[in-house]
Amino acid sequence: MAAVPESSTVLNAIPSHGSAPTRRFHVAPGGTLRGEVRVPGDKSISHRAIMLGALADGDTEVTGFLEGADSLATLAAFRAMGVQIDGPEAGHVRIRGVGLHGLKAPGAPLDVGNAGTAMRLLCGLLAGQRFASTLVGDASLSRRPMRRVTEPLARMGASIETTAAGTAPLAIRPVPQLAAIDYVMPVASAQVKSCLLLAGLYADGETCVTEPAVTRDHTERMLATFGCPVRREGAKVCVRGGSRLAAAPVAVPADISSAAFFLVGASIAEDADLTLPAVGLNPTRIGVLNILEAMGARLDIANRHDSGAEPVADIRVRSARLSGIEIPADQVPLAIDEFPALFIAAACADGETLLTGAEELRVKESDRIAVMAAGLAALGVETEVLPDGIRIQGRGDRPLGGGSIDSHGDHRIAMAFAMAALRAEAPVLVQDCDNVDTSFPGFAVLAAGAGLGIEEQPA
Repeated sequence: MAAVPESSTVLNAIPSHGSAPTRRFHVAPGGTLRGEVRVPGDKSISHRAIMLGALADGDTEVTGFLEGADSLATLAAFRAMGVQIDGPEAGHVRIRGVGLHGLKAPGAPLDVGNAGTAMRLLCGLLAGQRFASTLVGDASLSRRPMRRVTEPLARMGASIETTAAGTAPLAIRPVPQLAAIDYVMPVASAQVKSCLLLAGLYADGETCVTEPAVTRDHTERMLATFGCPVRREGAKVCVRGGSRLAAAPVAVPADISSAAFFLVGASIAEDADLTLPAVGLNPTRIGVLNILEAMGARLDIANRHDSGAEPVADIRVRSARLSGIEIPADQVPLAIDEFPALFIAAACADGETLLTGAEELRVKESDRIAVMAAGLAALGVETEVLPDGIRIQGRGDRPLGGGSIDSHGDHRIAMAFAMAALRAEAPVLVQDCDNVDTSFPGFAVLAAGAGLGIEEQPA
């Protein structure tokens, strides 16, 4: 970990924002998934729609907005900075944009809960404002690394205070002017890239970011939709300071990260046949499809079309006999959020699955490599934990065991193990499921309607 930059100072750590978990999932063994399931709107796009809509001139209409805790935290943050936002109502939001320099100082710290995307992107956006602000989050987010954004922002002249560990709270002070930089990211991260591009809107000159591997490009696509010139040159993407944004409609597609649990569930369950309509198929997000197809999944893509700047399609998935694979390095950044679900697919496959080059999983809402390995062991799956990945011995025709799983408050791990029950011989009890609402409100009800024997219970 790099040292705290000279322009940063240190805050004392804040106490935990967490509370005792109140919900768990009890999932009956076996069953199948059939019919049609429309998963909620894309979380990444929902965050960015609020941010860019707030900075635009004019009113932005958003449809399909994810009404989950993470994106609602972003919405609340901009309301606290003086932006009038109508809704959400059935996924519809109207944002009354205030322009690039129209935000107002919030009267209290901006609490983004568990939303890592919100904190990192807001950090860049707020670094160029003319007022001071503080970003805080829950206990989980307050442990996640923030130097990956505060260090390059410091090179731009930003003044940001962190804890001694480089974590939130982040206290941001106004500076006379940010300076444009040409930054080569040491690790591929869409959040870092987006943070710096947003800061670049307030910088003197052209800010460029070069990524070592392809990451999701929702920010670049939406900036262009809002009229901001975005220059691309190979792996480099650039924006020029002072570029104004013009309001534009945003249709948020169904979230492929949420669809991933059903894609895996229908692949491993017997006699499954499930259709997921209007799923976002941004080429920087389809690693989960590529990996599942390489494992032998039966996926049919239909009704391809564009929804604004994003490609979407319907996905039909049916039961398949999966085989373990060595996951290609170029697919890792394209599926980084979907690996908890993919680990369940690997556990049910014939043979061994090997993942390397995925150090980023160590610093998500939990250490997803360690926590998934522990949960898989509880279900009788053999694994070998690696510094940057995992080796999973698939059980093939043998069912998974049942048992109690500690999700460590990680929404994606909770939903992944709920789907594992489709191939279990005894009930699976998933603990600490409150944070599922951050990305997938109503998950249990939707999954039960498709055939999963899931019940929410008090913890």
